[in-house]
Order: sequence, then C-alpha cells, then structure tokens
Amino acid sequence: MTNKLTRRGLLKTGAVGGAGLALPTIFTSGANAFTNEPTGGTVTLGFNVPQSGPYADEGADELRAYMLAVEHLNGEGDGGMLNTFSSKVLEGNGILGKKVEYVTGDTQTKSDAARASAKSMIEKDGAVMITGGSSSGVAVAVQSLCQEAGVIFMAGLTHSNDTTGKDKKANGFRHFFNAYMSGAALAPVLAKTYGTDRKAYHLTADYTWGWTQEESIMAATEALGWETVQAVKTPLSATDFSSYITPVLQTDADVLILNHYGGNMVNSLTNAVQFGLREKVVNGKNFEIVVPLFSRLMARGAGENVKGILGSTNWHWSLQDEGSQAFVKSFGTKYGFPPSQAAHTCYVQTLLYADAVARAGSFNPCAVGEALEGFEFDGMGNGPTLYRAEDHQCFKDVLVVRGKENPTSEFDLLEVVEVTPVGQVTYAPDHPMFAGGALGSCNPGA
Repeated sequence: MTNKLTRRGLLKTGAVGGAGLALPTIFTSGANAFTNEPTGGTVTLGFNVPQSGPYADEGADELRAYMLAVEHLNGEGDGGMLNTFSSKVLEGNGILGKKVEYVTGDTQTKSDAARASAKSMIEKDGAVMITGGSSSGVAVAVQSLCQEAGVIFMAGLTHSNDTTGKDKKANGFRHFFNAYMSGAALAPVLAKTYGTDRKAYHLTADYTWGWTQEESIMAATEALGWETVQAVKTPLSATDFSSYITPVLQTDADVLILNHYGGNMVNSLTNAVQFGLREKVVNGKNFEIVVPLFSRLMARGAGENVKGILGSTNWHWSLQDEGSQAFVKSFGTKYGFPPSQAAHTCYVQTLLYADAVARAGSFNPCAVGEALEGFEFDGMGNGPTLYRAEDHQCFKDVLVVRGKENPTSEFDLLEVVEVTPVGQVTYAPDHPMFAGGALGSCNPGA
C-alpha cells in the first residue's frame, strides 16, 4: 500500500512539535468550510480495522474489501458493484473527480486504540471519512469521535443495537444489521426446528454487542415459549471457555446460546463440543447449540463443530442476485477466495459514502448525511434497502444460516435456510431496545 499524502497539499503547521504534520483543514475555504475539505486532486479515506485481537480475521477481510472498493472507485478492475448499484452517479473517476487514497489503522479490537488510530487519521492524515471496525464497542467509540471531529463515520461490522440506538450520532451510519434483527429472524426458525418448549443457557461477550444480542435473542425466544435458565457474561479477552461450559452441565438447560463472535465463538463452541454437549439428551430432547451471529470466517475457524448449527448473517457469498455475484467475482479474482459478510458490508459502505458525496456534490459531512438519510437503493446484495433517516440504520432482508453437514470446500460451510423479509425485522425508531439516545445534529467541524 502506498500512501501519497505528500501530494495532497494539506495545510501544514510550524507549531511546536507539529512541523510537517498535516492538520485538519478547518476554516480554510471560507464560511462553508468543514473538517479536511479536500483541496487538491485526491481525497483520503481512513480504514480503521482490527489487525490484531480476537476479531483480526474479520479485520483482514474488511481491509481487502476496502482496497477493492478504492480500485473500483478509481476506475480500476472490473467495477464490481458499481455496475449493479441502482444509483448511477459514480463514474469510476474517483469521488467528484478526485482520486481516492487511503490510510489504515489497527483498532486492536479495543475502543481506546480505535479512537487513537481514528484521531490520527483525521488529524495527521487528513481523512475526510472514517470507516471500519469489527466490534460494536469500537464502533460506538469511533462514531462518537467522528461526531466530535466533524467527519462522517461509515460503520463496518457492528451488530449492537446501541450503535444506531442509544449511542447513535448524526455523523454515523450503519449498513450492517443489528442484534434485534437477528432475534426477529432467527427465533421463528429455532421454534420451528427445535420446538417451543426449550430451556436456554446464554454465554455472552461482556460488552455492548453481547449485552444487546443476549437481550434480543432472549426476548425473541421467550416470546415463542422458551425459558431462560441462566445468562453468564464472559470477558472479550477470554480464549478458554471451559470454566464457563462446566456449569451448563449442572442445569436442566437443553440449548446453549453463544452470544460470541470471531475467535471467542470459535473457542467457546470448540470447548462446548469437547465437553460433549452436542451428544447430550436433556429433558428428553437432543441438546442444541445456537450462534445468533454467524460468519463464514468463524465457521472456517470452528471446522466440523459448526455442522447443523443455526445462526443469522448479514450477507453470504452464495447469494445469486446480480450484485452479490458481481462482488464475489471481483473479490475472488483479486484474492482467490470468496468474501465474508464483513468484507461485503465494508465494501458497500465505501460505495454508499462515495455515492452520497457525488449526489450531494460536496464532501461536507452535513451534505453527505442529508444524501444518505432516507436513501433507498438496490443492487448491493441484500435486495431493496433503506437508510432510515431517524436513526441511520439500514433496513433490508436478513439471512438465517446453518452449518453445512456436507461442505464441498473450505469456503462452502454455511447454507442459507431462510431469507427473512425486511418487514419481519423492521421496528419503530422509538422501540425500547433502541431508546435512550438522540441522533442530534450533523457536525461539519466548522
């Protein structure tokens, strides 16, 4: 990756300790100025992903997708979803004629590290938009920073209700689905497959995503007749979940729900299988394990253990719509394997940002935000989609998936068992699970 920031002509400073550093270009172009307004022939985007930590696999795939998006925006490669996107304003000549460049940061799957790297990309590298992350804790922290700094945040993989709920911000936008949507899509399939008389034990990652995923799947399953036996929080840093699995055996639970993601889910599922949970019969029923939020990368990490296990996902590379197949072809040609849901949402977010800038005719974050609010689009892999103005959440179909019993390759690990229509996962903006925060006003940084 080549960083060509030296050609960007950003405002320099001779202040003590700041010589040679590019500062945010605030107040440089008159009354309508905004943070890091591009003044030369290029525009810089900030890709902030977990390159270390428990979600590093997701981060690596996100970065691949971002680089592919930049190629397509700059007119390189086969154009990917630019060819299928219902909006036709992007011409492959950059964004508003400016060549797209990028800088990267490592969130380390830690909120403080993510804020620090995003702050550096804004203040030192002149990034006009920040995107990325594979942790909702990171997303909430960086979204808040971007609101303060006056730049747009296009969230990457973040599934907590809070991202577009109590912690929503006017400068932040999410394409990925959320925990409520997983519960609404998954619970009816669980009831149909396993019955309505079930007793569930939850293991939950102890941070904002885990909390809202537990709340969502618990509410959805209890509404259909399931009983919650116990819910136990586990640290995000945990790698061995043996001590959390043992107590499950001492209850009458007949379902284990793993509100874990990434490496956490791989390890907790592996431990559960090692303890023989999948061979147990409790209450006259076969013991089952459920993973509310699934991904192909997690399935690969867990191997044989994912067979038959139900979960939900935002997107899957096997979808046959024109947009999905265009993206899979582009990504596969470049990298040699199909993209993950994390890659998909990050690629789409980059194109949606560029499209909003083009439609607005400006990089001003308030103009971009206005172009995104209430925007309806298609051709991006999830069917007709709405970026709801009230909370900046995308609403689209949700996939229920299951680990394949007989995969044909190391990538063919999940099968789509149901495409849940958007109407089934849509909720009111003031739904109790999303209450407590105000969107506020856009901040252009000036």
